[in-house]
Amino acid sequence: MSHGIAIGKVSEASGVKVTTVRFYEQIGLLPVPPRTEGGRRTYGREDVERLTFIRHSRELGFEIDQIRTLLQLQDRPDQSCEEADVIAKARLCEVKEKIASLLALESELERMVEGCSHGRVETCQVIEILADHGKCRHHQHGL
Repeated sequence: MSHGIAIGKVSEASGVKVTTVRFYEQIGLLPVPPRTEGGRRTYGREDVERLTFIRHSRELGFEIDQIRTLLQLQDRPDQSCEEADVIAKARLCEVKEKIASLLALESELERMVEGCSHGRVETCQVIEILADHGKCRHHQHGL
């Protein structure tokens, strides 16, 4: 592995903050790099690629332990990708559940806003629904 890239350049190239690069080293997602005689970390192109992989995984909402597993899989390309598929399918299910919940929330908020007559607070649909959970459709469905 060719080294020689400073942490600031690795940060810039990967889109990962310097403090986060150090954190990923501490938790073992990124190998601890060699240091110069002056004590500065030096990285290689492989480290930039690994950090980019981690950043993209985080953007997609994968947890650190899932990323750790995915990196282990990536480091052994000759094995089955079944575990990667399982991890991605689980994340997809989480996203779909969140979307369904957000759509229900959107619907309830639209109903509240549309039901408001813009009159006085004593007849305000928004206040009334917020004060009585029983009138909230979102609450009734347990989402």
